[in-house]
Amino acid sequence: MPKMQLDIVTVERLVVSEQVDYVSAPGIDGVIGILPEHAPLLTALNVGELRYKKEGEERSFAIGGGFMEVRPDHVTVLADTAERAEEIDEMRAEQARERAQQVLKENPSNTAEAARIEQALRRAEVRLRVARRKRGTQRSMEGRES
Repeated sequence: MPKMQLDIVTVERLVVSEQVDYVSAPGIDGVIGILPEHAPLLTALNVGELRYKKEGEERSFAIGGGFMEVRPDHVTVLADTAERAEEIDEMRAEQARERAQQVLKENPSNTAEAARIEQALRRAEVRLRVARRKRGTQRSMEGRES
């Protein structure tokens, strides 16, 4: 099966640069699946989970939006933020979610502030989902080894 180069980049670092079999990214209008030899595409990305497969193993990232350029043999993701599942501090993400929910309950006075808080809430929820999926996968694998 053909492969494609995946590069995930943030302002701070090159997060991933490797040959992969498949990429799934949170597009503005829904999840976008990319296989090698995909038609060229440039799209904005939403806050969400980016996944890719390499040699049968799936890896996940929480991304905070950005842009993705797709060429037949190369996918470049310019992400506002990108964290591997194992990099996410689940306790901090849970605290961030709780803070955002509390602020939303207090009804911020302006809509710009409400939008910012809702975005923070979505980021925290994605981070938790990615971290918990990774933890669940590790637990199920540990159970099979016993």
